[in-house]
Amino acid sequence: MAHAHHDHAGHAHGPRIGSGKAFAIGVALNTAFVAVEAVFGLLADSLALLADAAHNLSDVLGLLLAWGAASLARRAPNERFTYGLRGSTIMAAVANAALLMLACGAIAWEAVGRFGRAEPPSGALIIWVALVGAVVNAATAALFLRDRKRDLNVRGAYLHMVADAAVSLGVALAGVAILATGLAWIDPVVSLTVVAVIVLATWGLLRDSLRLSLHAVPGDVELPAVRGYLASLPGVTEVHDLHIWAMSTTETALTAHIVMPTGHPGDAFLNELCRTLYTRYGIHHVTVQIEMGDAGVVCELAPEHRV
Repeated sequence: MAHAHHDHAGHAHGPRIGSGKAFAIGVALNTAFVAVEAVFGLLADSLALLADAAHNLSDVLGLLLAWGAASLARRAPNERFTYGLRGSTIMAAVANAALLMLACGAIAWEAVGRFGRAEPPSGALIIWVALVGAVVNAATAALFLRDRKRDLNVRGAYLHMVADAAVSLGVALAGVAILATGLAWIDPVVSLTVVAVIVLATWGLLRDSLRLSLHAVPGDVELPAVRGYLASLPGVTEVHDLHIWAMSTTETALTAHIVMPTGHPGDAFLNELCRTLYTRYGIHHVTVQIEMGDAGVVCELAPEHRV
């Protein structure tokens, strides 16, 4: 059995250290705005602002969830959790996507209920408070812009903020239209439109995070290409029991059996294998079992259907 864990120079596992500061700023800004928006929603008798405040509150919970998972991912492995708590970032991504979907459902439900209301709320107050909310959430989203593509957990937080900024803009537009026309039904129509946009944006996060939670091959890794690379190595006659899965939202692991009748190739071969798997495919944690392929001895895990 041969094992190597490749740490590329300058590569940091998990969210960058700056992400902790980004989460702290995001939580503080959004918690303060939730309180402000709820107060003005009551003063303006605006269900739109109160619904948006509730959505903002769900985003605060989502940020706290993602922040906690990012912190847990940095904990060292122990006798109980031999991979550490890296998997908590995947769980947080799933929970964030689910929270966004629930928030969309709540907003849609409230929007449908408003179609029967005759009196529109205070349009001017709605506009100004909603615009402040859009600025707060856009600024928070910008804090996660850099890491959103490399970390699904951070991507969940980013989408939360972008979605909330979109909701706030929708509420502001509804306020403008209400001031101009006095029509109360504009508010729920705009709200339902925003919900549709958020659901479309969130679906990919929900799909990807659920796949990772079931140990699917990460979307940016092509298993046939990895198998082809391993099979092409000098002295390798067979590759089987190949598994690739996400240890966290930023780290990928691989295990494989490779048959080399010429014998163990040495540590230099394994180090180069691990380096290539990292630089070419982004796979960090590699475990390879070397088999001689002796006549009459068949690995029990050689068949493709065996796990």
